[in-house]
Amino acid sequence: MANWSDPRTGAAYAATGARAEAHDAGLRAYMLSVYNYMLSGVLLTGIIALVVGNTSLIQLMVQETARGYSPTLLGWIVTLSPLAIVFAMSFGQARMSEGTLKTLFFVYAALMGASLSTIFLAYTATSIAQVFFATAAGFGALSLYGYTTKRDLSGLGTFLIMGLVGLIVASIVNLFLQSGTMSLVISAIGVLIFAGLTAYDTQKIKSLYVHVAGTDMMGKVVIMGALNLYLDFINMFLFLLRLFGSARD
Repeated sequence: MANWSDPRTGAAYAATGARAEAHDAGLRAYMLSVYNYMLSGVLLTGIIALVVGNTSLIQLMVQETARGYSPTLLGWIVTLSPLAIVFAMSFGQARMSEGTLKTLFFVYAALMGASLSTIFLAYTATSIAQVFFATAAGFGALSLYGYTTKRDLSGLGTFLIMGLVGLIVASIVNLFLQSGTMSLVISAIGVLIFAGLTAYDTQKIKSLYVHVAGTDMMGKVVIMGALNLYLDFINMFLFLLRLFGSARD
C-alpha cells in the first residue's frame, strides 16, 4: 500500500504529471505543425489558382474549342504531375530527406493550384468562395472530432479506403458514360468519403506521435500528415463544388 506521507511517492506522481504535461505540449506542437503545413499548402494552391484562373495565364492551361475548353499540352502535364509527386512521396518517403519532402509538398500544392485554376471557367467566383468557406468549416469540425474522439476509427478508415477505390472506378467509368445523374451520385458519395477520411486521418496522425516523438522521423510524418489532410480538404471542396457550385453563364 502506498504511503501518502512518503515524499518519494509525491515525487513519483509529480514526475508522472510532468511527463504527461510534456507529452501534451509535444503533441500540441506536433499537430500544430501538421496543420500549419496543410494550411500553407491550401493557401498556396488557392493563390495560384486565383492568379492563373483570372489572368491570361489560363490560356497556357486550356484552349477554347467549338465544344468548349480542352487542356493544352502544358495543361495535361500540370494536371498529371501532382499524381506522380504523390506516388513519389508516398513510396519514397523513407529514402527522402525531410527537406525534399517539404519541397515536393509545396511543388505539389503549387501545381494543384495551376490545375484547379480552370474551376474559374466553370463556376462563378462567388460560389467558389462560398463552397470554400463551407468546406473549411466542415473540415475544421471533422478534424476536431477525429482529434478528440475516444472512438477507434481504424475500422471506419478501412471501409472508407475501400469506398474510395470504388469511387475512383466509378469516376473512370463515368468518363465514358457522361451521366449527369451518376456524376451527382459520385460527388455526394465523395463528400461523405472525404469527410470520414478527415476524421480518420486526423486520429491516425495523432496516434503516430507516440511512435515518432523525439526521432528523426517526426519531421517526415508531419509533412506526410499535412499531405493527407490537404488531400482530404481539396477533394471534399471539389466534390462540394460539383454539387453546389453555380455554373458560369
